[in-house]
Amino acid sequence: MAARSRSRSIVYHLFVSVLGLFMIYPILWTLASSLKPEHEIFIKASSLIPSTLEWSNYAKGWKGFGTIGFSIFFRNSAFVTVMVVIGTLFSSTLVAFGFARMKFKLRTALFACLMITMMLPHQVTLIPQYILFQKLGWVNTYYPLIVPAFIGGSPFFIFLLIQFIRGIPRELDESAVMDGCSPYGIFLRIVLPLCAPALVTVAIFCFYWTWDDFLGPLIYLNDVKKHTVSLGLRMFADPSSVTAWGPMFSMSVLSLLPQFLVFLFFQKYIVEGIATTGIKG
Repeated sequence: MAARSRSRSIVYHLFVSVLGLFMIYPILWTLASSLKPEHEIFIKASSLIPSTLEWSNYAKGWKGFGTIGFSIFFRNSAFVTVMVVIGTLFSSTLVAFGFARMKFKLRTALFACLMITMMLPHQVTLIPQYILFQKLGWVNTYYPLIVPAFIGGSPFFIFLLIQFIRGIPRELDESAVMDGCSPYGIFLRIVLPLCAPALVTVAIFCFYWTWDDFLGPLIYLNDVKKHTVSLGLRMFADPSSVTAWGPMFSMSVLSLLPQFLVFLFFQKYIVEGIATTGIKG
């Protein structure tokens, strides 16, 4: 029995290792291509070992375009991402607390609207949102990307926090009321500290989705100096001329570093947050 269990464990780990290699192969290929000379990237596409290490790709990519270095795109992405994460945490927790703990009129109808908007494709609301932001004069600013996070957050994150808050015993609320706490006091002193694992999960996923967002900045940002990393990478590709593949792959690798570092240092919180929110009804 021990030998059979050991053989199953070996087969399982081999299978997982091979599957994991297939999953990270595109990232390894991008990293290898960022260090290859321009003419080798697609001629020797199957090889992950460059003939010579072309570190100049990183220097060219970081130099950017004209007077605009790629550091500006990183700064813009960092600003937008941090503001969206703060706004999402602020608004999502308030809305989730209202649905999970407060009793008010049309609560069921509004929760149904929340679920519908969560299942509604983003492309359906794209044109009405653009018209609204254009009327407000917000096109070519960061307001269309940041402000919605402060006035409603994401329906998915709200639903996730609702599920977590519903799992917190109501006896804690009753004890706080007996001690003279208002609903705001219950939220700030009881519910909010206990929501730390879920809040970290929301912050991490919001960071991922905002940093990777391409469609929003593409639609609302026209000034190159305001472009984010995703739009900066697109500028390396020129269908009418020559695409700078080496610098584009090198900056793609650098753009993955923040996400990799966040996952590396906060992966246990991701697992804990998903586990504690996904099983509560």
